[in-house]
Amino acid sequence: MKAKNKNQHQGQEILEGSRAIALTVNNIGPEVVSAYPITPQTHIVEDLAKFKANGQANFEYVRAESEFAAASIVLGASAAGARVYSATSSQGLLLMAEVLYNISGMRLPIVMTCANRAISSPINIWNDHSDAMAVAGSGWLQFFAENHQEAVYQHLLAYKVAEKMNLPALVNVDGFILTHSYEPVAIPNKSLIKKYLPARKLEAGTFLDTNNPVTMGGFFSPNDYLDTRKDICQDFDTSLAIIKKEYLNLKKIFKFKNNGNGLVEYSGAKKPKIILICMGSLAGTIKETLKKYADVGLLKITTFRPFPAEEIKKAIDHCVNIAVIEKAINPGSGGPLYLETKAAIFGHEKINIQNYIAGLGGHDISEKMIAKIIKEMRGRTTNKIKFVN
Repeated sequence: MKAKNKNQHQGQEILEGSRAIALTVNNIGPEVVSAYPITPQTHIVEDLAKFKANGQANFEYVRAESEFAAASIVLGASAAGARVYSATSSQGLLLMAEVLYNISGMRLPIVMTCANRAISSPINIWNDHSDAMAVAGSGWLQFFAENHQEAVYQHLLAYKVAEKMNLPALVNVDGFILTHSYEPVAIPNKSLIKKYLPARKLEAGTFLDTNNPVTMGGFFSPNDYLDTRKDICQDFDTSLAIIKKEYLNLKKIFKFKNNGNGLVEYSGAKKPKIILICMGSLAGTIKETLKKYADVGLLKITTFRPFPAEEIKKAIDHCVNIAVIEKAINPGSGGPLYLETKAAIFGHEKINIQNYIAGLGGHDISEKMIAKIIKEMRGRTTNKIKFVN
């Protein structure tokens, strides 16, 4: 499928997920890119480095000696008014943790890709969502992609919302499952992206300027500090509507259709007896499984931060059996997605909600395992954490 004119996609190609992301980021046009290679994120920044070396990119590519340094570099560049980009994974994201809080506290609209990977120890390079969940409270918007095309669009959405709300954004793509696999994907060209995402607009007092000096990330008293956290929380609440609005604009400009609204996406039975809830690439496996079931639905969470509590309540309004299937666990508590979902539907006493932990450390999640979960949910299982293998 070839593009018909300059305002269309470049054309659908079979691409590795990492390359699709790198091509999209290059077309978005950041001014500064800095990252440190870590499996399974490495191919993204390798491609961006090649684009720069080959004269195919206009950004400044700054090599860093660690993920902490990379995050600090894009922090400084963003504070100076540049549109920036970085990428990381697992231990690298944790090494950035201190800077992540600085970035959100300074209200810098940085966009970063996280190639989701298990956290050591023991050492594991495969996919789960432990890394993203570890920084869920850092003040970053968080999006989760099911496939390559969704990852492409989420990067556009992330920049749009981040720059509109002055909040940083993390786009999560499942390591290896998406970063190293090949799928048909259409990369929007620069002119079409510019129509949706024009150059970053700078407002006086929000960036470092020698002609208009400001303090960013200064020392705050308890009362003032509380107000800054309150402001961030209120803006996260506001961003729920902004994400929906900008996702609708995204669908119009890039001419694609799905059942999603930027926060969640429902598919399956119109009147489900059971609803499965998940994030990321697992949704693809569940969708294939549900082709055999006429009374089961899937609610895919595409935005984890801010958490779409109201959207979830609407989606499960007439269903009493819910299984939350996720790739992370809080030892001594429960799965993060399960805990958030349970809090969102508090007061629905009749709902039977079950937490299934699957795919940790890259453990395969098969259609057979999903079928087993559905079978268990028909029997209204006890409300305990279940590890699926």
